[in-house]
Amino acid sequence: MTSITSVELNYLVFRYLQESGFTHSAFTLGYEAGINKCTIDGNLIPPGALITFVQKGLQYLEMEANMSNNDVEMDEDFSFLQPLDIITKDVNQLRQMIKEKRKNIQKDKDKDKEKNKDKDKNKDREVDREHEAERGRVREKERHEKEEREKEREKAESNKEPEKQPEELADGDMVMDQEDKDAIGHEENGTSIVGQEPMDIATTSTQASQEACEIPGSDVTILEGHTSEVCACAWSPTGSLLASGSGDSTARIWTIADGLCKSGAQNSPLNVLVLKHVKGRTNEKSKDVTTLDWNGEGSLLATGSYDGQARIWTTNGELRSTLSKHKGPIFSLKWNKKGDYLLTGSFDKTAIVWDVKAEEWKQQFEFHTGPTLDVDWCNNVSFATSSTDHMIYVCKIGEIHPIKTFAGHQGEVNCVKWDPTGSLLASCSDDITAKIWCMKQDKYVHDLREHSKEIYAIRWSPTGPGTNNPNQQLILASASFDSTVKLWDVELGKLLYSLNGHKDPVYSVAFSPNGEYLASGSLDKSMHIWSLKDGKIVKTYTGNGGIFEVCWNKEGDKLAACFANNTLCVLDFRM
Repeated sequence: MTSITSVELNYLVFRYLQESGFTHSAFTLGYEAGINKCTIDGNLIPPGALITFVQKGLQYLEMEANMSNNDVEMDEDFSFLQPLDIITKDVNQLRQMIKEKRKNIQKDKDKDKEKNKDKDKNKDREVDREHEAERGRVREKERHEKEEREKEREKAESNKEPEKQPEELADGDMVMDQEDKDAIGHEENGTSIVGQEPMDIATTSTQASQEACEIPGSDVTILEGHTSEVCACAWSPTGSLLASGSGDSTARIWTIADGLCKSGAQNSPLNVLVLKHVKGRTNEKSKDVTTLDWNGEGSLLATGSYDGQARIWTTNGELRSTLSKHKGPIFSLKWNKKGDYLLTGSFDKTAIVWDVKAEEWKQQFEFHTGPTLDVDWCNNVSFATSSTDHMIYVCKIGEIHPIKTFAGHQGEVNCVKWDPTGSLLASCSDDITAKIWCMKQDKYVHDLREHSKEIYAIRWSPTGPGTNNPNQQLILASASFDSTVKLWDVELGKLLYSLNGHKDPVYSVAFSPNGEYLASGSLDKSMHIWSLKDGKIVKTYTGNGGIFEVCWNKEGDKLAACFANNTLCVLDFRM
């Protein structure tokens, strides 16, 4: 008899957790069960394999229990057993249960037959009496209605007077008034009333407007070469280089030509450098590139991997440093502004600051009781960390305790981001809230509660005092599994716009460098570009896979998005 091994079962459970969105559970199982060492080719395993496997097992047990030598009708619906019975009892017990249930059902059928014989005789007599009475009632009703119609006709003829006309006109006016009210109501609920607050943005008013916004494929460059989903992408802050990280154990640096994008794939060796995180095979899950970040000068690219190592690469694709101390996958990684320190957050519950020049760790921060999900620098020496333990810590190089603790979330804190001046910290969580904090107080400044599902990402606009766009309002954007993006007035803690154009969870949002537009990428395969003046979609592009990240180049005239179907796309943005 064929049997399943523990390795195979572990892999099926691992895939089930990944497909169901239980990312952290999948990481844990993959790490502890050594999924990366198993020889199973993941490409051969169809989606939903574990569910199918369990269902087939239940069906087999149910059929086996129902099958016997003499009394089974093959067209019978096997409805005697519950899934819990099938899982907890052996076949002989199940057969006994079915036998007893069949006996009881047969007894009930025999009793019902005898009762029905007596009932039928009485019923026939009652039906005859009811039919006769019903026929009498119908005849009486018809006679009564005929008399009423005659009376109404006589009354209408005697009352035909000229004064009846104004009343009919008044009725017409009333209809017009109602139509006017409806029209006014539609205007108020649409996108033309800018003063309304908060605003739900209508994004699918007409087919024509949608088509007008759609970016044609001829204006998009598709970057092919990765052999697994592309999880992360980032433009160099100084040049025309685009970095990408993938589940295929590589990062890539693409040189994107200036000028208009052209349709078709761009995968020539002249245009891309492949940064291999493993020698030989490139499908080892332990070497997934989970996060990446350029330094401020655009001269070095840092990558974080599932194997717990951070790596630093030159723009020529040379591996400059390998930083090893974490004991689990790296989930987040950031350069400080000065470029002398690199900060990493890991599944091993810690954050580490690395001295880039010395190529060694400077300090490890062990405050969280769960995996560290995100890290973000406040200035060159202090930073915030968030975790599955619901906590946020603000840490400083040289200090052995957090300099600030922010408690208030009731779920995993997925993302933390400091505003452009480093004075406000935003966070978002699986508890369906985003919060804004400041160092002057322990409790949150604002509790933002308009989403209906987990919030996955938040971003600050590059606007307000201390930025390149000082005369524009500072805004916070939040992206959620409820398929919406919401824009917040951070001074008042109020919702400005709810951007409702996606059909599936939104994983990524990014503001344009001038602060006038916002790009959003979703699992529904679409990227929308929104105007922040009125909250409307100005451009949209639909690819062939879910979108994990979107990013703008420094000039704000090109956008990149990375997809689950192993590709990236680059498109021009000009209004």
